[in-house]
Amino acid sequence: MDSGVRRRRLLATAGMTVVAPLVARAQGEPIRIGEINSYTAQPAFLQPYRNAWILAQEQVNAAGGIHGRPLETLFRDDAGRPEDAVRLAGELVNAEKVALLSGGFLSNVGLAIGDFANQNKRLFVASEPLTDALVWARGNRYTFRLRASTYMQSAMLVEEAAKLPVKRWATVAPNYEYGQSAVRWFKELLTRAKPDVQFVAEQFPALGRIDAGATVQALAAANPEAIFNVTFGADLTNFVRQGSTRGLFERRRIVSLLTGEPEYLEPLQDEAPEGWIVTGYPWDQINTPEHSAFRDAYRRRWNDHPRLGSVVGYDTVMAIATMLKKIPAPETEAMVAAMRGLPFGSVFGPAEFRAIDHQSTMGAFVGRTALKNGKGTMVDWRYADGRNYLPPDEVVRTLRPQG
Repeated sequence: MDSGVRRRRLLATAGMTVVAPLVARAQGEPIRIGEINSYTAQPAFLQPYRNAWILAQEQVNAAGGIHGRPLETLFRDDAGRPEDAVRLAGELVNAEKVALLSGGFLSNVGLAIGDFANQNKRLFVASEPLTDALVWARGNRYTFRLRASTYMQSAMLVEEAAKLPVKRWATVAPNYEYGQSAVRWFKELLTRAKPDVQFVAEQFPALGRIDAGATVQALAAANPEAIFNVTFGADLTNFVRQGSTRGLFERRRIVSLLTGEPEYLEPLQDEAPEGWIVTGYPWDQINTPEHSAFRDAYRRRWNDHPRLGSVVGYDTVMAIATMLKKIPAPETEAMVAAMRGLPFGSVFGPAEFRAIDHQSTMGAFVGRTALKNGKGTMVDWRYADGRNYLPPDEVVRTLRPQG
């Protein structure tokens, strides 16, 4: 063997010796997710959300991670302020080098992060913000949304509201993107289903600052036969108490978005309203294999029962993990391509992110509120599969100008 051959073989061997450890290190490096949410502003929903996020991440990593790489999440608190969310997104992308962004609770915050994602060409998997603008009017290539939207949940409730023997409706909703969107779609969809309905009053109190007495008085003055309520959290508690005290709910039908979720129903305790038609989460009554496994694992990990926020946090991680396993490395354009049309296993059953608008088909539960053992619960509920409550593709194309 001449010296040239020996030298080439030596260089090849040395190259293998150097490259192998580099590959091993790369496979062990975490895939970092930048998670931005309103933790201090909305703790009732977001503490269970974060608990379940951690549970899901632990399960993914215990099973070998993503191609041998663990998931790692950098949590950030936007305090409910869009400007803070955008600043944090920039820090996570530029300083922390996260592979993608996720999270969002309030709709105005979610829209701000979605715009950042589009401008900076970064994947954003929005978990909770419900406004339809996130995937339609302001939808973009880089933004996807997990949870059933205001359109979807309003359509689910309209299906029940249209059966009621009432014509005169009033609405009450927080005065920001989510509340405005929910009222818009409820009015439009109910009018389509029942053209003789009338909307006789609207109340849009400031989020977190409802003057419940004045709001109830204004609604009562319009003398509606039914009310569509979109308030949640502390605003809902105040609205229910004042409405009950002043007799607003007597002999009136109430249709209410999100009120059946335990994070909002449980704080009412024995003041929880009865007979409201709601979307929610009857966590203690769902016994499908997927949900039972999730509920049991959550209880073991946190010594507590799950809330709807828990489902959203868990499913967001699992959807991201499903996407990452389909591609060799977390490069943005590859992740975006994998997300479009992605099927994933939700706690509620099979779902997918639609290619046409990046909206997931995860559904919601529709039922009625009741009191049992001095606590609010859902009864007569059913699961509404999200894919059945979305407009057809030709309509979506008119709602999503960016295509």
